[in-house]
Amino acid sequence: MKLSRELKTGIVAIVIISLSFWGYSFLKGQNLFNSSPRTYFAEYNNVQGLNTASSVTINGLQVGKVVNIVFNPNEEGTLIVEFGVDNDFKFSKNSKAKIYSASLMGGQSLAIVPSFEGENAVSGDFLKGEIESDIFSSVGEKLNPLQAKLENVIVSADSLMLGLNQTLNADARKNLKSTFANLNATVANFRKSSVTLDALLSENKEKLGSSLANVEIATDNFAKLSDSLANANLGQTIKKLQSTITSFDAVIAGIDRGEGSIGKLMKDEGLYNNLENASKEMEELLREMKLNPKRFVHFSLFGKKAKEYNPKEEE
Repeated sequence: MKLSRELKTGIVAIVIISLSFWGYSFLKGQNLFNSSPRTYFAEYNNVQGLNTASSVTINGLQVGKVVNIVFNPNEEGTLIVEFGVDNDFKFSKNSKAKIYSASLMGGQSLAIVPSFEGENAVSGDFLKGEIESDIFSSVGEKLNPLQAKLENVIVSADSLMLGLNQTLNADARKNLKSTFANLNATVANFRKSSVTLDALLSENKEKLGSSLANVEIATDNFAKLSDSLANANLGQTIKKLQSTITSFDAVIAGIDRGEGSIGKLMKDEGLYNNLENASKEMEELLREMKLNPKRFVHFSLFGKKAKEYNPKEEE
């Protein structure tokens, strides 16, 4: 049977269209030769450059491809990744779908981290999505805090230098130089004083030694005196002194209570008044004897009878 040119052209066109459809589906991660591929889903805030046809691996073995990536209509800002698994490897719903960097060039892949605890995952289930930091992002995350600290140090150093430049103006620098000059002069004077002191000590070395020897002798004598006082009956002497002080306190207390002659003299007001009156009378008698001695003294050289005292004659 001879085929017409039109039929041949149609068959070729159908084959080309079929191959094109299969190639497109393959690039999207769909295997047309697999009658029942398992399809799973995972949700991410950022897919890190993952795209359709990216490989899906389990323990490093490619088992499928990413089928589709769409925005989640139920939650704004999140993305849902659909991926197919051609292998019949079984894992539980607790497994994770982790996006990782497959090469240093930045290509992203999806790895299923299998878990065997719990119920087995079936086609259409959602797995927990995770993102693994690549080496560059890890280094960036560690360098970012260091960069911030370094920037703060640079800013602080710049502020310090600016403040130092503002503080150290011409007058301040002049004063600073003067201060250093005075400090050098002080050090020089201290050095001269040290030399003088050394010379003085050298000249008076013998006298200083003799003085120290005298101090040592005095210390020995004081130690001997302390031993003598310790050996003497110092405690008995102090005890007698305390007894004497106690007796004296008793006498003072008795006088204060009016006991004895001194106590009565100090406490008896009548006796005090009598003594005061007697003193006044004695004072008046002495005054009278001084003013009128003839009243009290009668003297005759030849034994003549003394004339009686007449107060009118003195008038």
